[in-house]
Amino acid sequence: MELRAPSHWQTLDFVSDLHLQDSYPRTLRGFIDYLDTSPADAIFILGDLFEFWIGDDWIDEPQNAHRQCLDAMARAGQRLALHIMRGNRDFLMGPRLMEVCGAHDLPDPVTLVFSGERIVLSHGDALCTGDIRYQEFRQLSRADAWQRNFLAEPLAGRKSRMLGMRAQSEANKKASTTFFDVDNHAALALLQRCQASTLVHGHTHKPDRHALDAQHTRWVLTDWDLDGSTPRSGVLRLRAAAHSRQAAATPGPLRWERVAGSGLTA
Repeated sequence: MELRAPSHWQTLDFVSDLHLQDSYPRTLRGFIDYLDTSPADAIFILGDLFEFWIGDDWIDEPQNAHRQCLDAMARAGQRLALHIMRGNRDFLMGPRLMEVCGAHDLPDPVTLVFSGERIVLSHGDALCTGDIRYQEFRQLSRADAWQRNFLAEPLAGRKSRMLGMRAQSEANKKASTTFFDVDNHAALALLQRCQASTLVHGHTHKPDRHALDAQHTRWVLTDWDLDGSTPRSGVLRLRAAAHSRQAAATPGPLRWERVAGSGLTA
């Protein structure tokens, strides 16, 4: 799928892996402050906005601590274009959540066409092809039948099951000596298939810029954690370069910046 940026978009922000949850109040506050002050014309949240999401009927729960975030996104959605992609933690986000936030539902992957450039956006988990166990679960949990059965359970049961899955996932990570990063061959194949030069993704929590070859680049977004011992947050910002008077019809090179995070400058 392609998403063509309107001509008035000049600044785009990309974030991912907020993992918002009750026990991380500073991270929530930091993200709300960011939403309220971002100068971007469009914000792209590339997955794992929440630590987990158990269905859009969760919105109605009076004790839902995510309400502050939903209200902040709704405010942002009134003044800029807000796009939300599902991640491996919050893949059960549905159309009602998008409506409440005033957000656009972003498929994974999607090719963004901006200022003459083609940029592939993805959460990134599907490109960690070496993690066979996770890829099997990913395929299962994205199936319509699995999701129908899960969402048919009572809310409390869903929350308990999701917490159990998260605990098992963390235990598997601690027991493993292997870090499953995005496979560069898979990333390059995706870019070539989409006829794009740049990939932007999250998921791995290892912010960096990788040159896949002379023509293709992979940007990795940082995760957010303002409650831990090493606070971190970050935004990858893309600006359209000003047109020159001599070649007004030809866009200049795009400018990538890392902002709002300690030590994250490009």
